Amino acid sequence: PNWADQYDVIDKHTQSGLELVEKYVKFVKERTEIEQNYAKQLRNLTKKYHPKRGSREELECRFSNHQAFLDILNEMNDYAGQRELIAENMMMNICIELTKYLQELKMERKTHLSEAKKAQQSLESTYKQLDSSKKRFEREWREAEKSAQYAEKTDQDINATKADVEKAKQQAHMRAHIADECKNDYAAQLQKYNKEQSQFYFSDMPLIFNKLQDMDERRVKKLAQGYVLFSDTEKQVTPIIGKCLEGITKAGANVNERNDSIALIEQHKSGFERPGDLDFEDYSQGINRASSDSSLGTLSTPKGPLELLGKNKSKPFWLFPTVSEDFGHLPPEQRRKRLQQKLDDIGKELQKEVDQSEALGKMKDVYEKNPQMGDPASLAPQITQTAQNMERLRGEFNKYEVKVPLLATVMYCSQMFTFEELVPPIGQCTAMYNFPGASEGTIAMQEGEVLSVVEEDKGDGWTRVRRANGDEGYIPTSYVSISLGK
Repeated sequence: PNWADQYDVIDKHTQSGLELVEKYVKFVKERTEIEQNYAKQLRNLTKKYHPKRGSREELECRFSNHQAFLDILNEMNDYAGQRELIAENMMMNICIELTKYLQELKMERKTHLSEAKKAQQSLESTYKQLDSSKKRFEREWREAEKSAQYAEKTDQDINATKADVEKAKQQAHMRAHIADECKNDYAAQLQKYNKEQSQFYFSDMPLIFNKLQDMDERRVKKLAQGYVLFSDTEKQVTPIIGKCLEGITKAGANVNERNDSIALIEQHKSGFERPGDLDFEDYSQGINRASSDSSLGTLSTPKGPLELLGKNKSKPFWLFPTVSEDFGHLPPEQRRKRLQQKLDDIGKELQKEVDQSEALGKMKDVYEKNPQMGDPASLAPQITQTAQNMERLRGEFNKYEVKVPLLATVMYCSQMFTFEELVPPIGQCTAMYNFPGASEGTIAMQEGEVLSVVEEDKGDGWTRVRRANGDEGYIPTSYVSISLGK
C-alpha cells in the first residue's frame, strides 16, 4: 500500500537527521581538540620565553623594551586561556548538550516507529481474517450450490427413493445454511476491516507521521541552535581576546628608548669626576726620567680610571674589589644607593622588633592582671632578647645614617626611640599599568593603585613613590598618571 512507501521515506529521513546531529557533534569535538592543542602550544611557548626568576633577563625588565616583551608573553598566556574557554564552552553547550538530546530523540523515534509497526500488523491481521472469511464463504457457497444441484437431480431421478430425495434435500438445506452463515461472517469481517483500514489511513498513521514530523522539526531547530552556538561561543570571548591584543599593542607603545638609555646610565653611573688634562713634560729642559716618574706620582690632577689602571697593573683595579660592609668598593653614586637600601632594610627590621616589644609588653600586662593565663616571668627572656636586638639595630642604623647625608629616615615608636619624620609626599599618582618591581630599588604596583609621590622624575624616567604602609621605591614615570600638589 501507499502508506508503506511513505513510512520508508520518513524512516530513512529521520534516521539521516539523527546521523547529521552525530556528525556535527563529532565535528565540534574535533574543533575543541584543535583549540586545546593550540592553547597548550601557546602556553608552552610563553613559558619557554618567560625569564627565569632571578635571571639576567628578569633583572633587565627595568628597561621598557624588555618589560614590553614580558607583557606580550603575559598577554599571550591570557589569550591561550581564552582559547581553552572556547573549547570548554563548545564541549559543554554543544557536544554534551546535543549528545544528550540525541539519545532522547532516538528513544522518541523508536517509540513512534514501533507504534506504526503495531498499527500495520493489526491491519494486516484483520485483512488475513477477512481474506480467510471470504475464501470460506466462497468455498461453502460452491458446496451449497453443488448440494442444491444434487438434490434437484435426485428429485428428478425416477429410480431414487423418497428417502434418498429427502436426504439430498436436507444436505442441500444444511449447506445453504452454512454458506449463508459464512456470507454473514464475511460481511461482518469486511465491515470490520474497512473501518480499521479507514482508522489506519485517516487517523492512526497521520497521527504517527505528525509526531515524527514534529520530532524532526524539533531536531532541526535544536541543531540550528547548535550551529549558532558555534560562532556565539567564540564571540563571547572575542572582547577579551581583543583586550589581550590591545595589551600587546600597548606594550609596544610603552617602549621608550630614551628612558631605557637613562635607566642604564642611572644604574651604572659611577659619580667619578672625569680626569683632567695631562701636563706637557718637556724632556728638552733636562728633566730626567726618574724625576718625571716621581712627579707623575705627585701630580695634583685627579687620576682617572684609565690612568690608575695603567699605573697599577700589579694591583687589583677598583672595578673588581673585595666587597666591603659600607660598600666602599662601589662608585660614589652606586654606594649612596646601596647605603640607602641598607638603611631602609635595617629600619624595617627595627620596626619589626619594636612591634614585637609592644606585643610582649601587652602580653606581660595581661599575665600580670590574669595570672591564670600565664606567668609574666616566662616572657622575660623574649623581652630581653628583643631589647638586645633593638639596641643592636639602632646602633647599625645610626652607623649607616651617618654615612648617608640628607636621608629621610623612618619614624618609630616614641616610647622606644625617636627618628626623623618621613619626607612628606609632594603629590599622588595612579598606576596605569602593572609593574613587577623586580629590580633593586624599584617597587611593584598594580593597575589602578594609588601611591604617594615622594620625589618627582629628575629626567631619568623614574619617580620615587610610597605606599600607605611606608614601603618606598622607584617606578617608571610613564607607567603612572601624576598629580602634584600646588
